[in-house]
Amino acid sequence: MKLLETLSIIANDLTAVLGADDRYQRLLEALRLAIPYDSAALLRIEHDVLLPLAAKGLLPKAMTMDFPRSAHPRLEAICASKGPTQFAGDCTLPDPFDGLLDIDPGLSRHIHACLGCPLLVGDRLVGVLVFDAVDAMAFNHLPKQYIQVIASLASALMQTVELFAALEAKAQRQGMLACDLMQDIQQHRGREILGNSPAIRRLRQEIELVGKSDFTILILGETGVGKELVARSVHNHSRRRDQPMLYLNCAALPASLAESELFGHVKGAFTGAVADRAGKFELADGGTLFLDEIGELSLDIQAKLLRTIQEGEIQRVGSERMQRVDVRLITATNRHLDQEVAVGGFRADLYHRLNVYPLHVPPLRERIEDIPQLADHFAEKARINLGLHRIRIVDAARDLLLRYDWPGNVRELDNVISRSVLKASATHVGQAEIMVTPAFLSGDLHNDNRAAFHALDSSPPPIPGAVSFRAQVKIFETRLIREALARNNGNWAAAARELDMNRSNLHNLATRLGVRQKSGS
Repeated sequence: MKLLETLSIIANDLTAVLGADDRYQRLLEALRLAIPYDSAALLRIEHDVLLPLAAKGLLPKAMTMDFPRSAHPRLEAICASKGPTQFAGDCTLPDPFDGLLDIDPGLSRHIHACLGCPLLVGDRLVGVLVFDAVDAMAFNHLPKQYIQVIASLASALMQTVELFAALEAKAQRQGMLACDLMQDIQQHRGREILGNSPAIRRLRQEIELVGKSDFTILILGETGVGKELVARSVHNHSRRRDQPMLYLNCAALPASLAESELFGHVKGAFTGAVADRAGKFELADGGTLFLDEIGELSLDIQAKLLRTIQEGEIQRVGSERMQRVDVRLITATNRHLDQEVAVGGFRADLYHRLNVYPLHVPPLRERIEDIPQLADHFAEKARINLGLHRIRIVDAARDLLLRYDWPGNVRELDNVISRSVLKASATHVGQAEIMVTPAFLSGDLHNDNRAAFHALDSSPPPIPGAVSFRAQVKIFETRLIREALARNNGNWAAAARELDMNRSNLHNLATRLGVRQKSGS
């Protein structure tokens, strides 16, 4: 009767809505009704190592142990068999669970009865089920056919759990991926590399060439030149164009969360890890991952990233399991990584892995013929955002834009045009056409960087006569600081790195020169 009751419980659990741990524990509890074991263990096989999924009657530490087949003769014999294996009471082969029975914490008794079943799905070995007892005669009365049925049901249960787990993981990945991609679509809809200058034409040719490969790409260029657009263009020219491209700004990652964001984590890996979570590499599997500001990653994370590039494997935080991923990696930086390598700030081996095919994005001052097209594009974007009618940038304003040095590059041009359109709209209320004149640009361009208007001249910016040496030095220092800030989008820490200065020293100097208010940040 107990044999049939056990089978009924296991069969019902196959279709019940249960978590994996619950299913496995209920299996062992049901088997106890018919099999007089002192301990039972269900183990999954992975790369010839048996890993415990559930156990009854064993010390807790047994669940944390790995059991290589080659190191445990009894487990090897069970794995190699096609049916149940019962070891004789006087068998001299060591039992893998000797000393691990919770009824014998003093380790005074050895296991004398051992029964094991290979768990097969078709011809594929997925795990083993092992029963142990101190009584050498404990399993002698069990029909071998019954044990075989138990093994078949346990195999089906494991397959069911694997299928549920795979479906849950796929659903979670698709949900996270959909969220990332929807944000990405909203932020980057309609964006493309604009311009027809020789520098941009050369860049497009390089993108088309390298896009066809799976090379790792390192995109180099100053802040604001459009490195992200280049990364997207490479992806769109690749064989992975129909797969996702995910974006991660390394500079925005807290050091404590960088590893989790990149590689994922398992539940309980750290405080706040309340559930398993896939990282960007896992989500981008089959597609492209773009890591912006790669130079901001710590040396520890750089080492883990290097392993992923070399081996094509990731390991979630808190997990022992390695997982293969197929990801095309594109990185970008505004730093001189070769110099960072020289001073120990960036790993040389990782730098050479990333620098397989570098793409240099030209600054705006080297493609000034593209400025009119870019300005019209940004004006149209501002018109749509503000709900305006026609926008026209007058010729005098265009000339002003062409004479400026644009230390903040395309991003600065976008900001300047957006502000000028907003200012112009306030003085043209109700008019069909809004004209952007030099008056709406001068506040941005003249005040922020007067010296930049002379950048296209072969001679240095003029300095009024009868100015002392100290005054000229002050003018020069002020210009350098303003330009560095503009290139780094107002980021004082980045400007300090560019100028090779301590940030607090830069703050003090800028305050003395009037570039920074004493109460500013």
